Amino acid sequence: MKNWQKYSKGYFLPPYPCFDWAKKDSVDKAPIWCSVDLRDGNQALVVPMSLDQKLDFFTFLCKIGFKEIEVGFPAASETEYEFLRELIERDMIPDDVTVQVLTQSREHIIKKTFDALAGCKNAIVHLYNSTSVAQREQVFKKPKDKITEIAVTGAKLAMEFAAKTPGNFRFEYSPESFTGTEPEYAAEICNAVLDVWNPTAERKAIINLPVTVEMSMPHVYAQQVEYMCKELDNRENLIISLHPHNDRGCAVADSEMGLLAGGDRIEGTLFGNGERTGNVDIVTLAMNMFSQGVDPGLDFSDMPAVCEEYEKVTGMPVGDRQPYAGRLVFAAFSGSHQDAIAKGMNWRKDKHLEQWTVPYLPIDPHDVGRTYDADVIRINSQSGKGGIGYLMENTFGIVLPQNMRESFGYLVKSVSDHAHKELKPDDVFKVFNDSYVNLTSPIKLFEHHYEQRDGIQARVTVEYNGEIVELKGSGNGRLDAVNHALASIVGKDFSIEEYQEHALTSTSKSQAVAYVCISHDGGKKTWGVGIHNDIIAASVAALVSAVNNMLTAQAG
Repeated sequence: MKNWQKYSKGYFLPPYPCFDWAKKDSVDKAPIWCSVDLRDGNQALVVPMSLDQKLDFFTFLCKIGFKEIEVGFPAASETEYEFLRELIERDMIPDDVTVQVLTQSREHIIKKTFDALAGCKNAIVHLYNSTSVAQREQVFKKPKDKITEIAVTGAKLAMEFAAKTPGNFRFEYSPESFTGTEPEYAAEICNAVLDVWNPTAERKAIINLPVTVEMSMPHVYAQQVEYMCKELDNRENLIISLHPHNDRGCAVADSEMGLLAGGDRIEGTLFGNGERTGNVDIVTLAMNMFSQGVDPGLDFSDMPAVCEEYEKVTGMPVGDRQPYAGRLVFAAFSGSHQDAIAKGMNWRKDKHLEQWTVPYLPIDPHDVGRTYDADVIRINSQSGKGGIGYLMENTFGIVLPQNMRESFGYLVKSVSDHAHKELKPDDVFKVFNDSYVNLTSPIKLFEHHYEQRDGIQARVTVEYNGEIVELKGSGNGRLDAVNHALASIVGKDFSIEEYQEHALTSTSKSQAVAYVCISHDGGKKTWGVGIHNDIIAASVAALVSAVNNMLTAQAG
């Protein structure tokens, strides 16, 4: 690819190694979550949310469990301003939820921000200015001391307006474009702001370290975060917040490593909505913790509803392969995967296990409101007997004999292959029903009666080749007697090779299902299935179905 020489590393490593975070293997508690869907996410939409949509989505975010929600940039537009006033004046902000607003470090913008906040029970005022080399040189054309002056002036103004505005306010500062800023200078400017705010244990300040543009591999960001945690003054009274964007596709990794490095808080959006490639996806982050036994503090137990609400207000789809939430993320089409999942499910059931250890499934789909039949075992031409058997058993109560699974599996795969489509559970059951169950052609069964004399004597009334005939046969049991009776009219030898039966528990009716395999023509196997309220009737129907399949195959 041409022009690769025009690019170079735009980030800066700390002046000394910062690798304490690498000694940890996982995040052991949830961070403070701050949703920025209504600000950062909304400003990235082709069609931004209406006022009513924002109000509805704010309520939805509270329902999920967010305790901090950035609601906008109230000085940027009347819609943003009115939204915040609606939340305050209609008392829509729960007592345990803090709203956050963004403001540049400019006096008239800070003033309007506090005008919008008047009377707010709990709010975070998020002050920012850009600090990167590129921004200092190209946009502001100012040296470091002048950039620091902008931040310090804004910090003082925020305190002044907070003192004369009704409400309860905390402060947050972001050295915007942090990842393109020299770590030493990032610490210097943040400490200058902290000198103004003088945070305490009762009123901590938030220092936000945004990955405004992702420039490095995640381990570099982790070093930058660790360095800041070590160099910031009054660390015990600070909350270190992370705000990763996803330009390199590593926002989740940035966040997880940043938390290991000392981060306390995450700003992000549902499904990673945001400018360019988006913000960090809070759903994925939270579910990653959940999958390792950590309570994320957010409720995604009805993931389909979360997807529906998100798609409704943003107009953007949740991708089919979106982690934990996509339509296909639990789907197994491969035969070997399906077989492993089916065996894993049965292992948990047999062992009465609480811990989740099923192959290919990092979490139980039920925990996010998904189902096994519709979401896990998906049937197409790549599927295998194990998955198809599991689907039949767990969806329809049909426990296929082990030796029948292979022949039925090939049949289902052939149907899917010729149709060039996935088969839904009901489609699979239709193939099963049409191919095996209570078949009436070319032999249609009417009656069967038995006498116990020299074994069992059977009288069977059937229709065959358009004629009603009564057949007789004897055997050591009812099914054996019927077998000999049918042989007398078919004109060829066959024998019962395998028989199984069980109660059909998937329906409210008291029914039984019987499976019969007959052997004929030098060892060929043919299956039939009978379903009836009476087990004897089900057994005979299964045998007749197997014979019908034999005759149909011979005629074909």
